[in-house]
Amino acid sequence: MAVKDKYQNVIDLGEKLGIREGKVEEQNGILRVWGTVENNYHKDQLWDAIKATGGSHPTDIVADIQVSNPGVYATHTVEKGESLSKIAKHYYDDLMKYKQIFEANRDQLSDPDKIEVGQVLTIPNP
Repeated sequence: MAVKDKYQNVIDLGEKLGIREGKVEEQNGILRVWGTVENNYHKDQLWDAIKATGGSHPTDIVADIQVSNPGVYATHTVEKGESLSKIAKHYYDDLMKYKQIFEANRDQLSDPDKIEVGQVLTIPNP
């Protein structure tokens, strides 16, 4: 199996995330990938996919993933049934970090219990 085939899920995820200036090369059994994603959350998703396929310290892939907007972790569009704590659980795996999301969005939120479907929230870096 070619290394590129092994990491096809990572390549597919990069395309789904809209990676820009992406490039993939395989040489001497090592896959080299690089490109730029929108935010740190997307970068983390790619690294998680790499580790899920190749282990915690893969030796058959070298990745250089840049972030075009490093000042925020992600942006999130509120969907029906969501709360800041549910959103915090998704991004940080910690319900109580809803306070960080609230503080980062004070320009559009006055109460952490009142968010609206369709609002685009900034998710700050953890």
